[in-house]
Amino acid sequence: MLQLLFITAYDMCRFLSHLRTFLPARTIIRDVPENGAYDTLFEYIISVPNLFKTMSYPSGVGQNNEIKRFFQEYEMPRTPRPPVVPDAGILSCRQMLTAALGMALGMGPGMAAGNDNVPATSTAAPATSHTTNQPAAPKVERMTVTSQHVVGTQPGGGLIREEDAAKSVSTIGTDFMRKQAPSATAFDMVSLLPGANVSSSDPLGFSPQTNISVRGLGGDSLGYVLEGMPLNDIAYYNGYPGQFADTENYQSVSLEQGSADLDSPVLNAAGGLMNLSFRDPSTRAGGYADVSYGSYNTNRQFLRLETGQIGHTGIRGFVSYSHGYTDNWRGPGHDERQHIDFKFLREWGAGNRVSVLGTWNTMVASYYPPVDKADWQAEGPHGAANNLAATYNPNDAAGGTDYWALYRQPERIFYVAAPARLTLADRLHLKLTPYAQWSYGNDPGGTTMGETGMFSGASPAGVPDADAVVRANWTQTSYRSGFNAALDWQVANHDLVFGYWYDYSDDSEHQPFTAVNGSGYAPDIWVDRISRTVLLPDGQQLDAGSYHMISQTNALYVGDRMHFLNHRLMVDVGFKEVMLDRHGTTTSAGVQTAAGSNAATPLPRIAIRYRITPRHMVFFNTTTNFRTPDESALFGGVTASGITTQLKNEYSVSEELGYRYSGNLIIGSLTLFNYDFTNREIQTLLNVNGAQVDSTINGGGQTSRGVDVEIGLKPWHHFAPYLSGEYLHATIDSDIPSTSGMLATRGKTAVESPTLQASAGLSYDDGHFFGIASVHYTGRQYSTFMNDERMPDHTTGNLAIGYRMDDHAFLSHPEFRMNFVNITNQHYLSGVATPTLTAADGPQYYVGGGLAVLFTAASGF
Repeated sequence: MLQLLFITAYDMCRFLSHLRTFLPARTIIRDVPENGAYDTLFEYIISVPNLFKTMSYPSGVGQNNEIKRFFQEYEMPRTPRPPVVPDAGILSCRQMLTAALGMALGMGPGMAAGNDNVPATSTAAPATSHTTNQPAAPKVERMTVTSQHVVGTQPGGGLIREEDAAKSVSTIGTDFMRKQAPSATAFDMVSLLPGANVSSSDPLGFSPQTNISVRGLGGDSLGYVLEGMPLNDIAYYNGYPGQFADTENYQSVSLEQGSADLDSPVLNAAGGLMNLSFRDPSTRAGGYADVSYGSYNTNRQFLRLETGQIGHTGIRGFVSYSHGYTDNWRGPGHDERQHIDFKFLREWGAGNRVSVLGTWNTMVASYYPPVDKADWQAEGPHGAANNLAATYNPNDAAGGTDYWALYRQPERIFYVAAPARLTLADRLHLKLTPYAQWSYGNDPGGTTMGETGMFSGASPAGVPDADAVVRANWTQTSYRSGFNAALDWQVANHDLVFGYWYDYSDDSEHQPFTAVNGSGYAPDIWVDRISRTVLLPDGQQLDAGSYHMISQTNALYVGDRMHFLNHRLMVDVGFKEVMLDRHGTTTSAGVQTAAGSNAATPLPRIAIRYRITPRHMVFFNTTTNFRTPDESALFGGVTASGITTQLKNEYSVSEELGYRYSGNLIIGSLTLFNYDFTNREIQTLLNVNGAQVDSTINGGGQTSRGVDVEIGLKPWHHFAPYLSGEYLHATIDSDIPSTSGMLATRGKTAVESPTLQASAGLSYDDGHFFGIASVHYTGRQYSTFMNDERMPDHTTGNLAIGYRMDDHAFLSHPEFRMNFVNITNQHYLSGVATPTLTAADGPQYYVGGGLAVLFTAASGF
């Protein structure tokens, strides 16, 4: 991304000559060692940030260059200043060229000029000593220019940026992410954006028991994509943000609240798309490290190593490793996580770019039981009824099945992708993203053989009787591979796209059991060896449930983005045909042994954007989406409605009408939205022999309407506020069947759909001192389709403060940071875990994390 380093020596000389025309007499141009969090290019102390608008650029610096785009689009309010008097000591073109080449080689200007004794921050002595009558040096703005962003200058503290898509989209930038707790996940990053409602179980982002809804649509209705690679669970469509990446490696996290892009490799994105991108590797060798310690014995370590340019190959890359540990904030247990991210990149020619990136994650997490409303009101977050037992006692009320160690959840994943963008001709480009994934996990729980219904006749080996406590495992092994290819062709005022997405997945799930000894210990939580599980008299493994499903997706798409009126009007039309084939078998007792489905669904769309003026824009879009039921529902198992039947595919049509403003100081947007659903599918949890398994409820028809708003201020005296909010009105359009007949749910409010949400953030960053305070309000939401029980509203606040130092020795911008999560220590229910038909069915809720404080020390090198 440091494309200025590839400018010819002559163009570099022109660049610096042009620069001196705009800078005040005592402007300093100096090299800045790389900050480990960013690719630092140069640091300028300048008074006119718009100087780059008048510059000519060599052909090697394309329209997508981040540095060029920033200086051409960014404007900063300034106070008038006296005329600049040229300094007689300004360097000659030859001297400036020498300094520029020195900076390109990683030397400071003093070293480049052959003077090691001149500090990088000093200025050349004026040619004359008559300084008494010279005007005082004007006050200057200080900005650190990087290839990623300019530190402390993103609007709203990094919570908003200028967008030009013909749909709603909000993007989190590095200014915000770098101030958060290092253990925070992508869900935590977007929690302040309009429409986002995050249900977490712990304050620091370790627990996998978390969910997100957008405009009332659950996390299984969102697509998750990392640089063109899909991340959704292939069986249940969930996203697990703790697996995605380490926070330090994100360059941006975008939430497209309304719909996914035409070329997005997702099936279920009626609720929108979360788009993640890694930072690009640095062109210079170095790295970044941070260590954290805080509440609940939390400790975390992170190290990223940058290769820089590898010889003359043009390849550069990074590899990072992190380790984290925390005790449960409520109840017994602890979580431990290890994670590796990597990315290698090569760029050449006119827009050619190929990278290889991936993620490896392994974790063993403890379980936070969801609670019902009665127990929550009676005992709160630390009551015995709402937590697992710290010790094993087969004589307690649960018969020992509530022992925390029986619920430990191991998981391990490996994802890899190779996104590429190739220029085939002047106006013809190919985008190709092949990917491959593997994942394994166990979601166990405590039970007895008698409760499972599996103990009959001769006793299974290793289990003395029907009352014996066992660990009921639920293992899932998944393999996935595919590719997404799109051809972009620019013809006159048309940008045409022709694409094809193929995805193959193989998912296998089993429920074996593991015997528990007298102290409550059950070996092998990974269930690696059959010999350690409960066996039948014939030596075969006792398997209470077994699913095996193979899915193949073929999607063809074509689009045309047309520009009119000198690019002020854009009309984008697209069509996608998705063909999904799913076939599987099951050995679960009482359920069919084979099942399959085929779906071919046309998905047309249209979007219109009109730029009224450079600052005012309006847009409209309508899109269609569909999704198939979760795997467990595909086999016709008993769902939460009590009906044993295969569910129909969900289909939805959505519309958005929006307005954006982008001024010198303020950026904002307002979006009206409408959704119409047929066979609305809502995720819930089922207790299957002691294990919590995802399933699906058919919620019938649904209509959702509302408005999103967000506004952010570009930094003003180093302060950058941000506000967002949503009003949502979601209703059920049909009655829902149950075992007792049809329930009168027509006209009721949809579950998990808070009417009001609002967020506010205030950021400060002067280059040294920095901080951000945020608050989020979530309104009441129903947990039953009959609207006879609802979750109360809640308000939470977070705070981060820190100090960023100048370079010291080999350390680049060391910083120290304190993060306060849920700073007022609110005790609250964060989300609906198991929506049900009526209150009598006992809906359950996630318990939000308590107060947590985390100290972090970080530095580049």
